[in-house]
Amino acid sequence: MKASFSEIIGTDQLVLIDFHADWCGPCKMLAPILKEVKEEMGSAIRIIKIDVDKNQSLASKYQVRGVPTMIAFKNGKQLWRQSGVLQKQSIIQTLQSFL
Repeated sequence: MKASFSEIIGTDQLVLIDFHADWCGPCKMLAPILKEVKEEMGSAIRIIKIDVDKNQSLASKYQVRGVPTMIAFKNGKQLWRQSGVLQKQSIIQTLQSFL
């Protein structure tokens, strides 16, 4: 059974949502960076990619105006939000502050 979006972000695990689009150049640059973030942080974080074109209601609910936009959640609360591409270490430093 698939978990709902609210169940996923409602856990006490840190969840990073990557709102992206297939046509977005910066999104393509961010994808391998997030893969490295996951490799380095392991089970401390869950990363979920959401295509804004296929999930317009979620993008609207979280007021995603541009892609890529990353939003970090823990226990259902939005802890951090960033649009654009960041370096791996910058993302890791920020996320570790929420663990």
